[in-house]
Amino acid sequence: MTDMALIGWSRAQFALTACYHWVFVPLTLGLAVIMAVMETVYVARGDEFWKRTARFWQKIFGINFAVGIATGIILEFEFGTNWSNYSWFVGDIFGAPLAIEGIFAFFMEATFVAVMFFGWNKVGRRFHLASTWLTGIGATVSAFWILVANGWMQHPVGMEFNPDTVRHEMTDFWAVVSNPVAVSKFFHSVLSGWMTGAVVVIGISCWYLLKKRDVRFARASIRVASAVGIAGTLAVMFTGDSSAVHVAKYQPMKLAAAEGLLDGGQKAPFSIVPGVEIPGMLSILATHDVNGHVPGINDLLDGYTAPDGTEVLSAEEKMARGRMALEAFRNYRETAESDPEAASEWRRVLEDNVGYFGYGYIEDRQELVPSVPMVYWPFRIMVGLGCFLLLLMILVLWFERKNRIERMRWLQWTSLLSIPLVYIAGQAGWIVAEVGRQPWAIQDLLPVNAAVSSLDKGAVMTTFFIFVAVFTLFLLIEIRIVTRAIRKGPEAAPEASDAAAQVE
Repeated sequence: MTDMALIGWSRAQFALTACYHWVFVPLTLGLAVIMAVMETVYVARGDEFWKRTARFWQKIFGINFAVGIATGIILEFEFGTNWSNYSWFVGDIFGAPLAIEGIFAFFMEATFVAVMFFGWNKVGRRFHLASTWLTGIGATVSAFWILVANGWMQHPVGMEFNPDTVRHEMTDFWAVVSNPVAVSKFFHSVLSGWMTGAVVVIGISCWYLLKKRDVRFARASIRVASAVGIAGTLAVMFTGDSSAVHVAKYQPMKLAAAEGLLDGGQKAPFSIVPGVEIPGMLSILATHDVNGHVPGINDLLDGYTAPDGTEVLSAEEKMARGRMALEAFRNYRETAESDPEAASEWRRVLEDNVGYFGYGYIEDRQELVPSVPMVYWPFRIMVGLGCFLLLLMILVLWFERKNRIERMRWLQWTSLLSIPLVYIAGQAGWIVAEVGRQPWAIQDLLPVNAAVSSLDKGAVMTTFFIFVAVFTLFLLIEIRIVTRAIRKGPEAAPEASDAAAQVE
């Protein structure tokens, strides 16, 4: 008997950890680019002002980087503690990119981040600049391998099932690495980090303008961050387009849930909000063809015939083939030694149906439909906030270039108050990605009810609330340290320090 409460609490604990982790990751990715650009300007011009500016944002980066590592380590451990069946079933594949991330990217970051923080005035300017860029590249490479692992869960490729070991084993490493879902997810996620870093830098800089202090520093930071943020956000929109095509192809139920589309077809409309639709737009987004066919929730449950004549099985047919695969697997294991001929036949049946293996664990076809409101509304929040923040960054950059930003107090306040919005947009995106693929831990291969560890529900509940307390404490500590650093401000110019000393 499946303990739904255990599954629910295990999912909640993993979601909690992932959400807290993603508070820190995008800012790390965004600040890495912004501070590297600032230091590049310093090295190119030799202006000490840009050195002080870069060092200030490196300080914010370092605080955020340290807390992000702590939550990330916990997240990886949870695969073994809460999802041990998952780890056993696909650990040979899923573990590979995570191991590479730990060995290569993490050590690359750890090496160069030390030079970046402690190497000022100890190593040459160009070497220090290289260390700053390599720290950012290391963080990005780290994100790449993690997103390769996540992309494989969304679209499993490059493997085959070995019934003797009861594991999926990797057969094509490069297929896993070049998985189109993983590649799109990497660019979409990393570039959204650029937007996060930009919005945070702009908001903090506008606080300085509101306080009428460190004005040159604030305007210079706004200039660099806006350029990075606008470029990143436009690229996020581009990669979002490719992601939509991949979701339509590999995870059609997620797309149908994100649109609340019950009955699909050609010229499928895009729902802005319930009752307000753009005819044919969903077909364009999903297939790049206004006449493209997009299946709805009912089509995917009942089965349908695609325009090219492909027969898509109904949920009941997939579940039947999944049970056939499970039965063949059990019979193969039982006859492997005693009756090799029968075992060979059962293995053939298993191989014919292994693509539906996960459906054998599904008891009711409604389990295959994710929570539509939990996918529909976060998608619109993500898109709406992304468009708003893009417009905000364009306005900020425009008024800064026109030397009017210091007088635009309403824009300064809007920028400062928009800092939480960029985090909400990022979290909403991950809700769409992860809730939208339920009930699958691995798309079509392993549902969460078969992936969960056999743990005591009370233990998972207890650790959930412990994590709530610990992660909230981490977040509050970071906010406190960052706000103290912001109040202190960037380093004073040497001539300003000398003048202050003479006054005293």
